[in-house]
Amino acid sequence: MKVFSKQVDLAAALAGAEGKIGFVPTMGALHEGHASLVRRCRAENDQVVVSIFVNPTQFNDPTDLKNYPRTLDADLALLEKVGADWVYTPTVDDIYPEPDTRQFDFGGLDQVMEGACRPGHFNGVGQVVSRLLTIVKPDVAYFGEKDFQQLAIIRYMVRQLQLPVRIEGCPIVREADGLALSSRNRLLTPEHRAAAPLIYQALKEGVAQAGKRPVEEVRHLIEQKIASSPLLEVEYVNIVDNATLREITEWTSAPLRVCVAVRAGAIRLIDNMDISVK
Repeated sequence: MKVFSKQVDLAAALAGAEGKIGFVPTMGALHEGHASLVRRCRAENDQVVVSIFVNPTQFNDPTDLKNYPRTLDADLALLEKVGADWVYTPTVDDIYPEPDTRQFDFGGLDQVMEGACRPGHFNGVGQVVSRLLTIVKPDVAYFGEKDFQQLAIIRYMVRQLQLPVRIEGCPIVREADGLALSSRNRLLTPEHRAAAPLIYQALKEGVAQAGKRPVEEVRHLIEQKIASSPLLEVEYVNIVDNATLREITEWTSAPLRVCVAVRAGAIRLIDNMDISVK
């Protein structure tokens, strides 16, 4: 495994690499969820590239950026273990040699849920992901479905910019108690960590009622279950169409998903679950 901090060095190395290039962009603080992306990338490609970069343009809260966990040595050890070939660990100046002033039109996908709660966040995601895809030039890039809205927006952006890359979504990886793996989980207090699996329990109970009870009733059931813990504060529970991310009012056979954002003390957790109504 080789590690590069400059895009010019990575590009030179990849220019001599043979076969299909797979890419997993990350912000570090890696866990088993990231490892699952890299393993899939390894299984489906000849060359595996992973980036580690905490992108400042997608943080609308400076404190969140400052507190985001950074564990480079442990990250590199994990990546070598799961089969990465190339790791790109750029500085901000290497990604953005000039300020990135681009403003993206995501067709409204960025105006709901996370976009409504975190203004400017997805524009920053568009900036960094488009830069990384241009630098690495992969055939395939892998993203986790935990950030489902982000995945939808990246797919939209790739089509809009006509970038020659296939975007693959990979299933959420969970702890034994159901909590979706996240780099932010390590920042939870023991009390909030103990309460957090209630999010998964609420999603499961709600999804089991899909098609049997009205949409708003199911949404309320999920919200109330999570809010039953005084340690968890619900920001939103949205039941949406997978393609448009618009909230539905009636059950449909189209692919659907329930998406939630919850505050556990100072830490903000997101999760989602697929809904299939037959």
